[in-house]
Amino acid sequence: MALLEVKDLTKNFGGLTAVGDVNITAEANELIGLIGPNGAGKTTLFNLLTGVYVPTEGTIKLEGKLLNGLAPYKIADLGLSRTFQNIRLFRDLSVMDNVLIAMNTKQKDRFFSSLLRLPGFYKKEAEMQAKVVELLTIFGLQNNLDTLAKNLPYGQQRRLEIVRALATQPKILFLDEPAAGMNPQETAELTALIKQIQKQFGITIILIEHDMSLVMEVTERIYVLEYGRVIASGSPEEVKNNPRVIEAYLGGEA
Repeated sequence: MALLEVKDLTKNFGGLTAVGDVNITAEANELIGLIGPNGAGKTTLFNLLTGVYVPTEGTIKLEGKLLNGLAPYKIADLGLSRTFQNIRLFRDLSVMDNVLIAMNTKQKDRFFSSLLRLPGFYKKEAEMQAKVVELLTIFGLQNNLDTLAKNLPYGQQRRLEIVRALATQPKILFLDEPAAGMNPQETAELTALIKQIQKQFGITIILIEHDMSLVMEVTERIYVLEYGRVIASGSPEEVKNNPRVIEAYLGGEA
C-alpha cells in the first residue's frame, strides 16, 4: 500500500474543472516533483491534498485512511504538512516562537498543564525549546532565535517556513515553489537543503517548482500537469524527453 494514494481526484469551480481525474501515488521516503505551465492546477492540487479545498470527486488516502472532507488541521495532525508560494510566517513573532507554535500542535495534553502551570509543563517546555534549537541549528538559524521573522533575509524566511513545517513531524512535506524569488546562490543552497531533509528526516517530499534544474536534480519521479490533468509521469529523464511535456511547455509541436 502506498503512503499516499490519490484516485480520480477532481475539483470543479462552477463550470471550470481546475483538477480533473488526477491519479498519483507516493511511497515512503520518496522525493517527487509536480510540474506544469502556469495555471496547470498544481497549487489547487496541493490545496486539495491538504484540506484547503474539498474534492468534487475522487479520493485521497494516507496510509489507507480517507482524508476527504477532513479539516486542514486534522490532515496536518495525520502527517501532511506544507509550505506556501507566498511565505506565511508569523512575521511579528520570533524565529523560536514560530517553530514552537508548530510544535505545540502535536502536544494534545498541554492545555491543562499550561493552564495550571503544573510541574510537567515547565519540563515539557524546556524539552520543546531544546528540540526547536536543534532543528534550527540543522538549518543554520540557531543564531536568530530571538530575531523577528520579518527581519530575516528572504532565503532564511524560506528556511524558517520549512523548519516550521518539519516541527509538526510530517510523513509527507509539500513544498510549494520553495525557490520562488531566490537568487542562484540561494537556489543552490535550497537544492542541497532539500536533499538533506529527505536523508536526515526520512520523509516523503512532494514539491511544486518552476526551476527545472532544481527539479531534475533532486526528484526521483515527476508528475506533469496541464489544464488540471496529469499528462505524463516518470523519472526526470523520461519526463524531460517526453514529446507531450515539451509541447506543453513550448506551446508547439515537439
